[in-house]
Parts: sequence; C-alpha cells; structure tokens
Amino acid sequence: MNTAAGLLADVLREPATATGLDADQWTGLLTAARAEQLIASLALVLEDKQVAFESSRKVLKSGRHAAEQGRVQALWEVEMCRRALAPLGIPVVLLKGSAYIAAGLQAGEGRFVGDLDILVPRERLADVEHALLGAGWEWVKDDPYDHLYYRKWMHELPPLIHRDRDRMIDVHHTILPPTARRKPRAAALIADSVTLSDGLRVLSSPDMIVHAAAHLFADGDLAGGLRNLWDIDRLLRQFGQQEGFWRRLAEHARLHDLEAAVSRSLRLSGALYGTPIGWSDHRGLSFADRVFLRRLCARDHWGRQTRKLTRFAFYIRSHWIRMPPLLLARHLWIKSRG
Repeated sequence: MNTAAGLLADVLREPATATGLDADQWTGLLTAARAEQLIASLALVLEDKQVAFESSRKVLKSGRHAAEQGRVQALWEVEMCRRALAPLGIPVVLLKGSAYIAAGLQAGEGRFVGDLDILVPRERLADVEHALLGAGWEWVKDDPYDHLYYRKWMHELPPLIHRDRDRMIDVHHTILPPTARRKPRAAALIADSVTLSDGLRVLSSPDMIVHAAAHLFADGDLAGGLRNLWDIDRLLRQFGQQEGFWRRLAEHARLHDLEAAVSRSLRLSGALYGTPIGWSDHRGLSFADRVFLRRLCARDHWGRQTRKLTRFAFYIRSHWIRMPPLLLARHLWIKSRG
C-alpha cells in the first residue's frame, strides 16, 4: 500500500525495513503511527539501531512513556469499576484494551486504551447502571432521544463518564446491536469467560478474536482498523500456540454467527502483518478484501485520512449492517434535525 499507513503496516510486520527510510518517510511513519494510535506499538518492535534519526528516537521514547502511563491509568479504572460492581455479585467481563492489559497479554503491550469497556448480563443492566451512577459516573449526554436509542436498539448503555477522573465507561450487554444481521450469543460469551485474580473476567481466547473481528467488520466503518488488526495479530501469535485453539476458534465463530468476520480478519491480518494462520479454510484475498485494505490504509504522510469516497462508502455500510433500512432512515432523519 503506497500510503503512510501502508508503510506503518510494513514496518510493524518487518521492523528491519525501517533501516532504509529517509527523513520524509520517517515523518510519515511516525505521523501515521500517532494517528492510528500505534506509536507505542511501533516503538516496542523497533530496535535503536533501526531508527536512523535522534528526533525519531525521541518521538518513540515519548510514545512508550505515554503507553506506560496509559497502562497504569487503565488498570486503575478497572479497579474502580471492580469496586463499584463487586457488591452486585455478577460476572463483569473486561473487553478490548483494558482486558488485554489486565490479563497481561501481548496485545496489551503498548496498547492505547480510551474507554473502559465491560460486558455484563442484560438482566442486570439496571443494577449495574445504578451502581455506577452511585459511584460517581454520570451520563455523557442527557439527551432523551439518545437514551431511547441506546436502550432500545443498541448493545450497550449510553456512555458514562466519571465526574472526577473524566474517564468513560461503556457497559455492554452483548457485542453487536440487537438490530444487526449477526446474532452473537452474549450468555455464551459470559459463560466461557475466564476469571482473573481480582474476580473480574476476560473473554476466552477464541472469543477475544471473535469480538475483535465483530467490532471491526460487523459493527463499524473501519476507523482504527490498523490498530484493531494489530490486536488480532498479537492475540493470534500468542493464542495460536495453544493446543486446539484453531479448532475452538472455528467453533466459536460459528456459534456466534461471525464466521465471515473472523475469516476476513485472519486474511487481512495475514496480508498486513504476516500473521501465521491455522484456520482450516484460510484462502487468498478476494476483491472485497482488497477494498477493505484500501480503506484501512487511507492515511497520508501528514496523518490525514484520504480516499474520501471509500471512507464514505464504509460509513454508509457501517449503518446499513447495524439497522434495518426503515429504522436507519428514521435514525438519520432525527439526528440530522438535532
């Protein structure tokens, strides 16, 4: 891919390629890494001898430092959530970056974490909501339509933010909107989750891949896709060594109606990062896969997103796969008025 984002993927895949980069290429590489929230990940894979310029070393060092601060902050938010919800006696499953860090996974190394995402049983949502509000979280937006929309059509509560720490939490009851075409089994995700030493949980190893693939290909417009595929690469390199992992991954992908998303995530992760794949029906890239790669690598030397029409098409797609046409039209009309 002849873009800065494509260069970033190339260097993450083969760090030795950074050795021959000139100053302009380093600028594009670092700018894209920052924009894609992969600057610390880039810093971790590169050796000092592969970084030709002192200014680049300083940027990478700063990225590593910021990632370490973020790791500590993410773990503190996890602990605050645990304290708030422990009295409920319910399973609380950490998702995404916070889960990777809390579980000590390779995918958590250098991982930027924004919001804290958790999964809880749907029948206990009201209890979770009440406990979090009582512990200092409050609604990001107190808009009646937004609350109605989230509670009726979405897979999570409206976003909450802590009034003192200014950190957000997203409380999920499943991993895709109920209106989406795919219907993952939230109860099975929770039942198969793994308990950590503090009593919180993380998804099982195959379900982490299933969720990452669902988040990327069945629920969004691929914004942040390079980072999400890097997560998948790191997870697969670690989990792929487990006995029976690939068989279990295929079984869980079928169970949660996400075989297509998982299969695509493996193909694109392999294409971008050289991820070793043990998926039984793994095949080469399709035309559609190449369109996805075009979207994933749409970022230029200055960190700006490019390929406007491609990005707009994926924006429309993200809504189309999440809502029936009439509901989508109604939602867009109401949002356009407000």
